[in-house]
Amino acid sequence: MTILVTGSRGKVGSTLVRLLHERGAGVRAASARPEELDLPAGVAAVRCDLHDPATFPAALASADSVFLYAEPTRISAFIEAAASAGVQHIVLLSSSSVLDPGAADSPIAASHLAVEKALAAASVESTVLRPGAFAANALQWSWALKSTGAIDLTHPGSYTDPIHEQDIAEAALAVLTEPGLRGASYHLTGPQSLTFSGQIAALSSAIGHTIPVNHVSPETWKKAMGDYLPDVFADALLSLWAANEGIPTSITRDVEKLTGHPARTFATWAAENADRFRTPQAPTHA
Repeated sequence: MTILVTGSRGKVGSTLVRLLHERGAGVRAASARPEELDLPAGVAAVRCDLHDPATFPAALASADSVFLYAEPTRISAFIEAAASAGVQHIVLLSSSSVLDPGAADSPIAASHLAVEKALAAASVESTVLRPGAFAANALQWSWALKSTGAIDLTHPGSYTDPIHEQDIAEAALAVLTEPGLRGASYHLTGPQSLTFSGQIAALSSAIGHTIPVNHVSPETWKKAMGDYLPDVFADALLSLWAANEGIPTSITRDVEKLTGHPARTFATWAAENADRFRTPQAPTHA
């Protein structure tokens, strides 16, 4: 049995490669830039650029299962190549944003939804993982802290469901290695619905001092992000945060169902990544 893991440079993909290797499963790590992969000894690397169908046949050769990122550009060609290679099962890393009303018109959800629909119409069996907000989304705040010394928030009371990337990888491991879990869709969340203020409080506790926060207008935030984020995505995020202001996110137990343990807390992620939020000028005590 060989499992192809696309996106192996990412946190989820690289963790999944390691977990599969430790399990003794045959795993092949795929990336558009395989030369940049840091892999366990004995794991083969292969080039698979999800924008380039010419890379699909060699990457998929002899693979039984695939862990797939939601890139819609060439999804029809990828599915066709997977079926031709004899792939029996595709696990898609999608997003819980597809569950929101108006997902088809949302720039956040549209790409995930397009891949889900393509797989639903395919002959290859598929399983869909729909995680909520990655805990690592908080890393954008570490960059702000190091450049300005504070974090700008437009909606500090907006709720989200931060999920540890290790839990996503372990959920993928389960559905790739346990046949009885195949063919379903799973909504993966962290164990708590937290506001952005709550997440920053957890990070403050992890680093030992209070992180400064500026409450800014949506217009100010959008202008500051102009060099990094297209307007259409900035507007979508601002609308999402406004809609979730004061409204706790629904939490599921699908992580526990798949992995056998409760989902890791955001505080756990914060403790593991505390050094990334420390700045030279910051105090070292609360």
